[in-house]
Amino acid sequence: MTHCILIGAPVDEGQRRPGCLMGPAAYRTAGLAGTLAALGHGVEDRGDVRPAPGRGESCANPAVHHLPEMIAWTEALRAAAEAALPDGMPIFMGGDHALALGTVAGVAAHAARIGRPQFVIWLDAHSDFHTLETTSSGNIHGTPMAYASGLPGFDPFPPFPAPIPGEQICMFGIRSVDPAEHAAMQPTEITVNDMRVLDEQGIVAPLRAFLDRVSAADGLLHVSLDVDFLDPSIAPAVGTTVPGGTTFREAHLVMELLHESGLVSSLDLVELNPFLDERGRTAKLMVDLVGSLMGRKVFDRPTRSY
Repeated sequence: MTHCILIGAPVDEGQRRPGCLMGPAAYRTAGLAGTLAALGHGVEDRGDVRPAPGRGESCANPAVHHLPEMIAWTEALRAAAEAALPDGMPIFMGGDHALALGTVAGVAAHAARIGRPQFVIWLDAHSDFHTLETTSSGNIHGTPMAYASGLPGFDPFPPFPAPIPGEQICMFGIRSVDPAEHAAMQPTEITVNDMRVLDEQGIVAPLRAFLDRVSAADGLLHVSLDVDFLDPSIAPAVGTTVPGGTTFREAHLVMELLHESGLVSSLDLVELNPFLDERGRTAKLMVDLVGSLMGRKVFDRPTRSY
């Protein structure tokens, strides 16, 4: 069994719609710790990360907002990830997706330290492949994968430790990519399994192909799960809804396959905005998905009263 380390990341500054800072409390209220414990895992809640005050950094793009705060979050979350990984599997409860600037930096630094390749599967409607220079919205939650890939255009962020090669990144469920992001991804070897690929090939074959690559390389696997990976009809509590996301069963199948691979070493849960939820249904669904990732079987599903 796994020692699961819960780490709250109440990041709200990576986008402009307030509410994601309530995410960690919502996951705790929805029973994440109890779900993990019922599956036989050890659970340790290290509380919420608290970043240092921003230092007043700025960049050339006037659209970018909350830059000093996001640099502080990145540094604090990287430190939290590096501290947790020797002890177990960190589960970062977000918070908007800008938190991955820090969590992925931390897991990549850890992987480099122990001499193993770091892989990332990005379960998201968006590629999040902008830089500080290319973003027109100024929302830093749209930049983590470009940062992790080592792209230029991130000053004054600290340099990303051990940038992750494109062949070690899989974007899964993508259905909204800006032209600048598309152009930046073209020269890379990132695997992009968008919803067209999944409609044509199904969930299993594309996902297993990537997991086989991770296994063959003896890699560590970071899973970054955005609420908007799911169709908004089943997961309304997100400020970046894109129609055509994964269904309840498709999402659970992804989690079950990830569990069966035995490869997952860290997890982000991001973009849950409880202010937009309906009686906690999205938070409960996300907790159920973590249950599947950690070993719950199809026939173990609890009956819901809502």
